[in-house]
Amino acid sequence: MSVLAAWMHDLSPVALRFGALELRWYGLAYIAGFLICWLLIRRLSLRGLCLLPAERVPDAIFAFMIGVLVGGRLGYVAFYRPDLFIDFSASFPFWGVLRINEGGMASHGGIVGSILACVYIAWRSKISLLHLLDMIALAAPFGLFLGRLANFVNGELLGRVVAGRGQVGPWWSVRYPQEIVSQHLPPMTSQEQVEFLALLGDTAPTLIDPFRPTSEQVHSASMRLIELIQRGDATLKAQLEPLLTARMPSQLMQAFVEGPVLAGVLWLVWMKPRRAGVVGCWFLITYGALRVLSETWRLPDDHLVSPRIAGMTRGQWLSALMIVAGVSAIFLIRRKGGEAIGGWREARKNAATETE
Repeated sequence: MSVLAAWMHDLSPVALRFGALELRWYGLAYIAGFLICWLLIRRLSLRGLCLLPAERVPDAIFAFMIGVLVGGRLGYVAFYRPDLFIDFSASFPFWGVLRINEGGMASHGGIVGSILACVYIAWRSKISLLHLLDMIALAAPFGLFLGRLANFVNGELLGRVVAGRGQVGPWWSVRYPQEIVSQHLPPMTSQEQVEFLALLGDTAPTLIDPFRPTSEQVHSASMRLIELIQRGDATLKAQLEPLLTARMPSQLMQAFVEGPVLAGVLWLVWMKPRRAGVVGCWFLITYGALRVLSETWRLPDDHLVSPRIAGMTRGQWLSALMIVAGVSAIFLIRRKGGEAIGGWREARKNAATETE
């Protein structure tokens, strides 16, 4: 019986299984994002709105992909888990940075990596770096949108609690099973602890000591419980639901602002020809502002020793720096001057005129 209104998250992060091999939605989101970026920039090139030759687009997207992946991972480690830089072991993959199961990617690091990739692409293609950054900025919201959807499927980056255990949550809220393995799990009452441990004992009797369970045993049994719910066990789902809080679907909220909202702003800016770099600056400003806003719905990464600095999360501080960088750069670009390039509305007018 469920009268708690909030939807119970039971999505599996695995899209397809081939024996021991798994194809996850998170990986598919990255693939789809890079594919959209390639198709969009190629189309802009063919229409004369992008200075990068169409035949150079595949190589450019490959370099961009490497920059995003390497930058995203190194950014996560540098900003959130610097201990992984000096974490070495005798087992594969040997270096903590390469253990992608310990944390994931940081969007701010991915942005830095994409900028460095654009430096390389512009040098190889002999085109304006600022113009190339504009093109990447126009395509980025599509990948960011898909990445946040994948975050939602994974049940990670949890949002704020809007209703406690046993309380009716708003219709739009979500109860995440992943909460039980998160350090954001609110304290349980003695009765709730008894019910929770009993459920774990029934789920994984060989994994957990019924009398003195260790934290490792509780974590292993909890992961097993989450996996069974994702595989469609409705009984376990109903039993766990009253022990979960209802939360903001922060991943979907961030997907909306970093996808359609960000894209709308950037394409409005580029409606008419702009000096090279202006669109990229507006990306930094708009993304930074939206991220500062959306971080109020999302909880900081639960492993951080200092999740907030002067009341702001680490992600908000990094986003604030993006805003400062964007405003400073756009001031310099306008002061320097230069020829205006592109503008999809102008290109459409010109195409209509030629047709007539």
